[in-house]
Amino acid sequence: MEVKDIVNEKNLVYKPSELLTGATFNFCPGCGHGTVVRMIMEIVEEMGIQGDTIGISPVGCSVLLYDFYNIDVIQAAHGRATAVATGVKRVLPEKFVFTYQGDGDLAAIGTGETIHTCNRGENIAIIYINNGTYGMTGGQMAPTTIPGMKTSTSPLGRNVETMGYPLRITDLVAGLEGTYYVTRQSVHTAAAVRKTKRAIRTAFENQKLNKGTSFVEVVSSCNSGWKMTPLQANQWMEENMFPYYPLGDLKANGELIKK
Repeated sequence: MEVKDIVNEKNLVYKPSELLTGATFNFCPGCGHGTVVRMIMEIVEEMGIQGDTIGISPVGCSVLLYDFYNIDVIQAAHGRATAVATGVKRVLPEKFVFTYQGDGDLAAIGTGETIHTCNRGENIAIIYINNGTYGMTGGQMAPTTIPGMKTSTSPLGRNVETMGYPLRITDLVAGLEGTYYVTRQSVHTAAAVRKTKRAIRTAFENQKLNKGTSFVEVVSSCNSGWKMTPLQANQWMEENMFPYYPLGDLKANGELIKK
């Protein structure tokens, strides 16, 4: 058997969305960003809304979102993505508008914008990647860094007595009346990827029904910032991040999930 007998259309198991430009992703190998960035365009393509979708990119690891997407993308100032999304949605209410932000952008610099956008119930989808650190700038401690977690600015581990407690902003926005759908997912296994894709699609479909804010957190590893191999980072995430940020829906159909 020759290579040409293997590499052909009938054996194809994955084909990138045609809405991706083909530009090489700048994410570190093993990082969850690449998976989520890719699946958003798969969803947009499957829903047939590529001409009606506008993305808002942040400052952070995903700052170059506009290089990867063959749809309209607006670059927002640091932390202001949900404010920009609010303006775009109000001017063009028929469009599907989403933000894509990391924890440094959404839960630190943009805390005020995030809270007030969700409290107003802006009819947008917010996609939030939480890796517990400022990944792009050297792995510094972030509001989402869990207790005891070592970072470049907390080399002995986060001490809550002097550094405060991590911010579970997804739990916070779930309690706001303006949010309709709030969930926390991951992309560290194939099954988790499928669940996250369903969650993001739900967020887009809620927007079509004018339901208010949909908020999808994706807990991700940052093997470069955490100084681990991709496998070690995924194992560490399961053992340490998931207990602090448990996966699952927090709010559905406008109602808090009782656990």
